[in-house]
Amino acid sequence: MGSIPPASGPPPSQWRYRRLVSVKLAVRGGTLVTPDGKFAGDLLVDGGRIAGVVEPGTTVDADQTVDASGQLVLPGVVDPHVHVSGTSTIDDYEAGSRAAALGGVTSFITFAWQAWDGPDSPFASDGTLQEAVDRQYAAGADSLVDFSLHATITRDDPAVLKEIASLVDSGIVSFKIFTTYDFGLRNGFIERIFEEIASADGVAVLHTEDDDVCARREAVMREEGRGDPAVYPDSRPDHAEAMAADDAIRMAQRAGNKYYGIHTSCRAAAEVIEAAQTDKSQFRGETCVHYTTLDRSAYETQGLLPMIAPPLRTPDDIDAMFEHLRRGTLDVVSTDHVAFTKASKQTENWWDSEYGANGVQRSLPMFHDEAVNERGMSYPELVRLMCSKPAEIFGLTDKGTLEPGTDADFVLFDPEKPHVIDSADNASDADYSIYEGREVVGTVEATYLRGECIAADGEVVAESGYGEPIERVPPDWSE
Repeated sequence: MGSIPPASGPPPSQWRYRRLVSVKLAVRGGTLVTPDGKFAGDLLVDGGRIAGVVEPGTTVDADQTVDASGQLVLPGVVDPHVHVSGTSTIDDYEAGSRAAALGGVTSFITFAWQAWDGPDSPFASDGTLQEAVDRQYAAGADSLVDFSLHATITRDDPAVLKEIASLVDSGIVSFKIFTTYDFGLRNGFIERIFEEIASADGVAVLHTEDDDVCARREAVMREEGRGDPAVYPDSRPDHAEAMAADDAIRMAQRAGNKYYGIHTSCRAAAEVIEAAQTDKSQFRGETCVHYTTLDRSAYETQGLLPMIAPPLRTPDDIDAMFEHLRRGTLDVVSTDHVAFTKASKQTENWWDSEYGANGVQRSLPMFHDEAVNERGMSYPELVRLMCSKPAEIFGLTDKGTLEPGTDADFVLFDPEKPHVIDSADNASDADYSIYEGREVVGTVEATYLRGECIAADGEVVAESGYGEPIERVPPDWSE
């Protein structure tokens, strides 16, 4: 369990490097992991880019050498689903990105929220989607890691339809849509958005839960005084998630747009996505680390700390997530990182609690421990799910890979080193962890972004503001 697998290639004809006299950094002695395999090799870095992948011990002068003996060299983790800055989180870019760096995450995609009509909207109700993007870019000046944005459409305003093409042209290629909450959209308007996204070659990112079902169940539970954390999942059942996904997917099939189902939590919803997939050129999906590691019994032991939406499900649903990850229905494992304090979470009744849980600092070790150590997943598959596939799906062309010529984002990971998760170590402003006290085998030793070490030995070692915004390109899902 947790040991480095034996090298398995690549053959000498695949060693890739240009003629080099010297480089800035050589990472020697490690086991490199790509989506295609794992092998002993040296990673060469120059000018913030990967300059070469060469046979162990190849003679190249380097200004700095890092000894990676006994460690895996992974591409930097790409998390396409975090909530940093703005509404629904207390983490600003500085706190959220420091947590990401400590967890081996070198790039993430957060959300630029349009205003919506309602008492909880933090922005002017007539704000545009472009203004939301500008606001998030300005806040991102403090980020330690590289970042991009999902433009989040939160009201049925036809004016937003005219913004989609220009945002895609500017590098914002994905659009978040909710089917529930005060900012959930009606199906008729979602269909119009899908048509514009299809025309612009963008990606629709869907949070799917049937609002009528969830609202009725919550109302009944309030009337009956059923506010105990253990019954919270009953308010947002798996069929509500599957119903809304089915509606949205049928509209996407008609419109022809790319569709990405976020935080898939249950067998029923995964089956809806799978049924729509033919060659996978249109429909993709993700699950989250917490849906692969925790079930609804956590509400009995932790109270409302893991109150998220969709909620934690059953042990069978955890098994289903791994089945669909193996089959390829789901391509990505993300975090849906949301930061709140313990005090704001632990309320008398579940309906008064905040939604969301922090996790970006723990995602790689947690998923590694469950998927690789406990369930036998291969390291190349882990890299596909957490690095290469999220980058490919969302048009981050230089991320999630160890290919020469791309950004030198990588992680030194010790697969045999255990540690106990302790929220006292949080870089996030959240003061708890839903994984508190769990001993995991596998530890992030160092994180490098564009060739610079930004975290090592459990400490951030670079200055906030090193991260840069990423302009993405419309992704090609035909491959």
